[in-house]
Amino acid sequence: MNEPESLSEPLAKTQFVETFRLFSRFSFWIQLFFGAVSGIVLLFAMLGRNMSEQANNNAGIGFGVILALVGLLLLSFRIFWDFRYRLLGRLLHAENSQVYPSQQHITRTLRIGLISSLVGVLIAFVASEETVGVVLAKTLSQPQALAAYTPENVIRSLDIFVMLANVNLIGAHFFGAVTSLSLLNWVEE
Repeated sequence: MNEPESLSEPLAKTQFVETFRLFSRFSFWIQLFFGAVSGIVLLFAMLGRNMSEQANNNAGIGFGVILALVGLLLLSFRIFWDFRYRLLGRLLHAENSQVYPSQQHITRTLRIGLISSLVGVLIAFVASEETVGVVLAKTLSQPQALAAYTPENVIRSLDIFVMLANVNLIGAHFFGAVTSLSLLNWVEE
């Protein structure tokens, strides 16, 4: 039995359309959930911080917040792009063969989604590493047996919120990348 060469063959097209619709729906909701959690946690972290204190004592955490915001914006684009996947899936499922997108269009759409997810993973990873480094530096600067209080070295729960937001962004972008890569692999077979 020969493998189908394109999406125009009925069996391959039907399997692809169903897989495409399932993956795009799953990816959309997972990324929306992780994005909402990251956004809420990041909002708590930003609202709970004293901005004058941030400039003096927690500049490293502030950079982590900025990177998290960039990652969140990129995730917003990726969620929009997953919504486009869903619309593309509807076109593939349409009865009228005149509206079917070409295989090149599908491949290009999937590649844009994959690239945006990979850039998002990179940004969220750098933000997580930077935030963990700042929290580690604060931990190591604490005297081991003394209860000394220096405001710039105190690890606050808001610092952990920034880490949590960045880790959730990594997860969201990871799911987006896996979805795009899986569908792209299916199209190019």
